[in-house]
Amino acid sequence: MSTIWIEKAQRLGDGTIGGAMDHASVPGRVVWHTTESGTGDDAFRAVAAHLIRVTAEPHLLYDPTTDRLGQFGPLNASARALRNDGATRSNRVGKVCIQIEVLGRAAKPFTDTWKPGPKYRAMMAAIRSWGIPDTFPAGRLAATAAEANNRPRSVWMARGGHYGHANIPGNDHWDPGAIDRSALFEAAPVPPKPGPGSGAAPAGPAKPVVDLGNLVAAAMRDPALPQGGKTHKADVLVVEKALVAEGLLPAQWADGSFGSRTVEAYAALQRRYGFDGADANGIPGQTTLRRLGKEHGFTVKP
Repeated sequence: MSTIWIEKAQRLGDGTIGGAMDHASVPGRVVWHTTESGTGDDAFRAVAAHLIRVTAEPHLLYDPTTDRLGQFGPLNASARALRNDGATRSNRVGKVCIQIEVLGRAAKPFTDTWKPGPKYRAMMAAIRSWGIPDTFPAGRLAATAAEANNRPRSVWMARGGHYGHANIPGNDHWDPGAIDRSALFEAAPVPPKPGPGSGAAPAGPAKPVVDLGNLVAAAMRDPALPQGGKTHKADVLVVEKALVAEGLLPAQWADGSFGSRTVEAYAALQRRYGFDGADANGIPGQTTLRRLGKEHGFTVKP
């Protein structure tokens, strides 16, 4: 059953924040914001009061340093934290559009210093109860205000999952900053479900397994590979699709060949992850590939 009110959350305001969804047939989604404020109980009270006063309430307010969680309104109603995209009422897109304001600043990603606890896990359980997948369909988040240009309208209007405020068309904010997207899900692991009568967890859909050696051979144009590396098309396609989602590779170049444009895109990914010089040469390595896999649902064979 889908959660409407989170039992562990403190009630904030009078519980009235919005209305019915305009696009209830579209998959549910979550939008992460930061409050551009400090943290702690005083900040929590002040921000909650301010959001109510200016009628800009999200569904949830979370303090990543104390694990304090508040809820302004039911998860199945619209919130008030997004601007409209022309005639589209952005707060009302999806079966649900759960808005989370996190105490903190976009310039200092909260996942660098947070202390998620039972209330965070309760929040994530409520999100998952709506069938919202642990993915970021729009890919990358903005690390600076200048990078807040990844707002794909076609993705937002069609795909469920998690988004940053920086991904929403019609909006101009760049929060929540360059948070570690995979850490959001790892901090609230999904408990295994026992299989009927056996005590064993039922097998879920298998994640794609990408062979690092195949990728390196394809990227380096190993002459032992026919057609310039296309022998390993399945491995390359998984990575290219992730690079497309990150906004680093145009979709038309995701062809499974790990050509020069894919090498350039992977080099840009390496720089985004903090590598430079010879370490950002576009040839996949374990560190960057495993991080990309965590964020896009594939595992890596060394």
